[in-house]
Amino acid sequence: MVKSLDPDIQLLAALADPTRMEILRELAGAPEVCACDFTSCCTVSQPTISHHLKVLRDAGAVTSERRGNWVFYSIAPNLMDRVGAIAQGLAPGNGLIQVSALRSRASQPRRSDDAASAPSVSA
Repeated sequence: MVKSLDPDIQLLAALADPTRMEILRELAGAPEVCACDFTSCCTVSQPTISHHLKVLRDAGAVTSERRGNWVFYSIAPNLMDRVGAIAQGLAPGNGLIQVSALRSRASQPRRSDDAASAPSVSA
């Protein structure tokens, strides 16, 4: 599977995992959480937690700060704005073409100048 370069898709993909959602819920309850403390909320090993934290960090959902041997994580300050903007962009009337409009366009006869530029099909 090819990884998308679209930051919105990366964010939504990161949020779509149950373990990563558990991590975010844990972060929502505290200003910051040490990476070592996530094993108490999640039913996976520490290396798996580290992988999930990297995915969340790469997607911009969390921020991290190293202090000595420990890494502390917090929810990215702009996470809610980003998720809200994605949702707002999906609301009707926000520049997306409605499926019903596509269907009505497809059922309309082509204009003559469109037909002239279309490749001819010979039988």
